[in-house]
Amino acid sequence: MKKKMTVLLAVVLLCTACGSIAEEKAQPESLAVYPKEDPSFRISEITDEIFERIRGKSFKEDCTLPREDLRYLHVLHVDLNGETQEGEMIVNYHIAEDVLDILRQLYEAGYPIEKIRLVDEYDADDELSMEDNNSSAFNFRFISHTTRVSKHGLGLAVDINTLYNPYTKIVDGVRIVEPITGEPYLDREADFPCKIDHDDLCYRLFTEHGFEWGGDWEDRKDYQHFEIPTSVIAEWYPGNQ
Repeated sequence: MKKKMTVLLAVVLLCTACGSIAEEKAQPESLAVYPKEDPSFRISEITDEIFERIRGKSFKEDCTLPREDLRYLHVLHVDLNGETQEGEMIVNYHIAEDVLDILRQLYEAGYPIEKIRLVDEYDADDELSMEDNNSSAFNFRFISHTTRVSKHGLGLAVDINTLYNPYTKIVDGVRIVEPITGEPYLDREADFPCKIDHDDLCYRLFTEHGFEWGGDWEDRKDYQHFEIPTSVIAEWYPGNQ
């Protein structure tokens, strides 16, 4: 009887061990968690489920960027009411860990970001996304009148708190503002929420990670926009010239 109990116990322990191994193998090999003990901040490849959400929207039919070059980020962020929210963003794999680290540090600092949603929730319409003050990254498109893919189209640019940090440029004597509802926030001397400037934590973290800020441009201003320098992208995608 004692021998049978010993054998039974060994079988139970073996099954338990096999179950643990199976659970470990079930974890996606591409999954990266930062910090390791907090799965709220994670990176994964574009699964079939995620791809169905973006296909025909941000990942358009003429998209020349391989799906394999994109990464999905799951993050936490503090909204304008000081409450913790879950967020999603898709970026290029070259910058995935950097962006995850930036968003983690912003969250830990209590930095307000109203929304971090996939632009696909707005049918990949940038104006609608910006008017809703949504922060996002990948949205495939070519630069107008060229065969070059834009930096957002490569997933190598990130926009933060877009309503309060609009894009503006003078074209034929007419001021263009995107989103159009962001015009009241063109006065960068005024005091309002979520304003990005050189003293802002968001600016400091992105530039420390090698991004350029659109607020420093001379011919136009894109206060929401952080991008990888063109010289670096030329090394990663030499054909996109």
